[in-house]
Order: sequence, then C-alpha cells, then structure tokens
Amino acid sequence: MKKLKIASIIVLLSMSFTHKNRPEHELHAMMLYNFIKYIEWPVSQHEFTIGVIGNSDVFNTLNQWYGGKIRGGKKFKIVELKSARDSQPYHIIYFGSTSKDEFRTVKERVKNKPTLLITNKSGFAQLGSAINFKKVGNSLRFELNQQAISEANLKVSSQLTAMAIVL
Repeated sequence: MKKLKIASIIVLLSMSFTHKNRPEHELHAMMLYNFIKYIEWPVSQHEFTIGVIGNSDVFNTLNQWYGGKIRGGKKFKIVELKSARDSQPYHIIYFGSTSKDEFRTVKERVKNKPTLLITNKSGFAQLGSAINFKKVGNSLRFELNQQAISEANLKVSSQLTAMAIVL
C-alpha cells in the first residue's frame, strides 16, 4: 500500500514538472483523476460523478480513460455540462474555458456541498476554486485553496498539500 502511494506521488510530481510530451488536456485529466486519491468526501456512494464545463477535450479524455470504470468500489461517471445551471450533484466539477460569471453561478449552486471545483484560469483560485491549474515556466502546477476545500467539507491529504502552491 505504501508503495502505491509513493508511486502515485511520483506520477503527480512528474506531471507537475513538465508537460512537453503530452497535450495539456491529457495532463489535466490525469491529474484530476489522481487528485481523487488524496481527497476525502464525507459521503460514500457507489457512483462518483465528474462534471466538465468548457473543455470538450478534457471531457472526452476523462470519459475515454475513466468513464464507467470502477475504482475503490465506485463507478466513475463523466458528464459534459452544457450550462452552469445544471442541477445534478457532482463530486468534482472541472472548468475549462469559462467566464467568472459561470464559475460564480456554479460555486453558489454547490455552496456547502462536497463538490471539488477545479479550474484552469488565472485568478480563479482566489474566486473560490479549490484547485486551479497554473503554468510555472514549462511546468504545469496547481494551486490549492484551503478555505474552498474546507467550505466544501472535504479533507485533503498532507501529501497533496505538499505538492501544491498553497493559498
């Protein structure tokens, strides 16, 4: 078990250092999936739902690689959101090309719910995204907003926190 955790950390770290060999949407999909290992949701269900808004490439990659697969007794369901007003509950919502207004609409809709909001736009971590992808030189890194995590009633492992740019 310890070897599996170390291997997962190595995968996340290697993805955060360079993204020359893979398209960015594939890195986002891989990292998003790996974040799940380091976050604890308060309610355990048999289905784990990930919503994607504003990035068909990330949606298609997540759906192809993980959609319908079972991990840890949970079946992964990947949904492409067409509107920020979608009312289905999600464990994770990933925002690609989205406006601040769309983000704020979703953020208000999931307020105090165990939904991890992940973005890919400068300044969105400060708006309340729990995780925000950020390019630092030639590396893809991520910001971790601890207040947003706390407000969503989620728990993050210290291993993930150690790899993040903590806000």
